[in-house]
Amino acid sequence: MQIEEFLSKRAEHLQKSSRRIKDFRVFDFNYIPEKPLMRRETKPLVDALLRYATTGIANHLLIFGSRGSGKTLLVKYVSGLLEKRHNVRFIYANCRQHNTSFKILAGILNVRPRGSSLDELWKRFCDAHPGRLVLILDEVDLISDKDRNRDLLYLLSRSPNNYMVVLLSNNPRFLSTLDESIRSTLQPELLHFRNYGADEVLAILKDRAQLGIVKPPRQVLGQIAALTTKDTNSDVRIAIKTLYYLALEPDADVRELFQRARRDILNDVIADLNERNLLILKAAVSTPEPHVKAVYDCYRKLSQQMHEEPFSYVYFYSNLSYLQSIGLILLLSTKIGRTYTNQIKTLFDTELLGGVLQARFT
Repeated sequence: MQIEEFLSKRAEHLQKSSRRIKDFRVFDFNYIPEKPLMRRETKPLVDALLRYATTGIANHLLIFGSRGSGKTLLVKYVSGLLEKRHNVRFIYANCRQHNTSFKILAGILNVRPRGSSLDELWKRFCDAHPGRLVLILDEVDLISDKDRNRDLLYLLSRSPNNYMVVLLSNNPRFLSTLDESIRSTLQPELLHFRNYGADEVLAILKDRAQLGIVKPPRQVLGQIAALTTKDTNSDVRIAIKTLYYLALEPDADVRELFQRARRDILNDVIADLNERNLLILKAAVSTPEPHVKAVYDCYRKLSQQMHEEPFSYVYFYSNLSYLQSIGLILLLSTKIGRTYTNQIKTLFDTELLGGVLQARFT
């Protein structure tokens, strides 16, 4: 078969498959449902935002939880409701896209990131937003090491405008990485988003299937939900992507589609890691007995070989918690002699890591 013939056949197949989908938007990870799943994390989030909208007194939030646990979706949904009903403005910024204080402010102000100092941008920001404002910083743990002091958080914590800050992080230890002066002034309320249970993943899948598919495949949704909670740290994005693939290929094996979706998501996750975390993963797969201390020794050697400054052991362990929260590793307590220690189990295809390492370090 020639390439042109193959392309034509695949295009025809995709066009036929697309007729089974009535709304592609519901399979987009940025899609906000009209009625998201009600969960116990909703109450403290609503209460904190309502207190600020009513009193103008900032009570900052640090929301943490694994990838795919619904943090961003619920924050965006609740902020949209409050912005319509109360005299408070919400601004959302993703620290993956703008990974320094300077770039975050420049992005919010929609100005070129060159030609101004951070102080000038901060003044423009304050002048543009004199009233009540909630600044949502998503994936705040991805602020670059170049911005080690997180200057924007320092400015926000001491602003006379009483802005409220909502920080979203995958890293449960993010607060410990902040400077003491920032922690003492922000004093954020901690809100943990637990992983979805199988019944919650199933409810989400039923809703998306009903909205997005002409004939929803109800009989296999429970299987997708079970696989998601068992094998992916309840990352609902993998469940949604599996459902999308199933809608296009209803006769395919569900497990194969699930593994395909999982591989797609993990590939993106690994590709987004910084060099230090990539080297931690490399050390984990390179250590025959991957106990934490042995992996740390291997990581330090790899860092020296790659001319990277290694984390201290404390920061190394903090990043292990982060890597676990995004579904790449699992920390298992094991007994050696009379003592217990943590062992690292990797949850990704080593070929994915190899490809990213080769692209990043060669």
